[in-house]
Amino acid sequence: MMDKYPLARAEVIDLMRRKGVNPTQQRVEIAQVLFSKPQHVSADQVLAMVNKKRAIVSKATVYNTLGLFAQKGLVREVIVDPTKVFYDPTTAPHHHFYNVDTGELMDMELDSLHLGQLPPLPAGTEAEGVDVVIRVRNAAPAC
Repeated sequence: MMDKYPLARAEVIDLMRRKGVNPTQQRVEIAQVLFSKPQHVSADQVLAMVNKKRAIVSKATVYNTLGLFAQKGLVREVIVDPTKVFYDPTTAPHHHFYNVDTGELMDMELDSLHLGQLPPLPAGTEAEGVDVVIRVRNAAPAC
């Protein structure tokens, strides 16, 4: 897990280069938002945060950059339902709780969930990882 936030601009650029991502001005702006703190953000939230910093970046650029960052392992893409995707700068293995009432995604420590053995994998494949999202809802107030 990343344990140092926020990353300085030079650290962001170095991380991008190590992962094989060309550090353009817009990509660096997006990465600085992502690596400002441990967080789970949607593409639209990233767009708003980047543009709030006076850096004008298009929606397409944000979506394409986040896809590239996920592909290169800079962030984890967490899909909580077909219409809701979060980007997580903590790339070490861990699981999540997703509150369907509030829309909040929260980290769960990896060792707090114990899974049995994986089922046999399809021929010619290997496991890349296991992502668990436990959906929760706010409890009804006691009567």
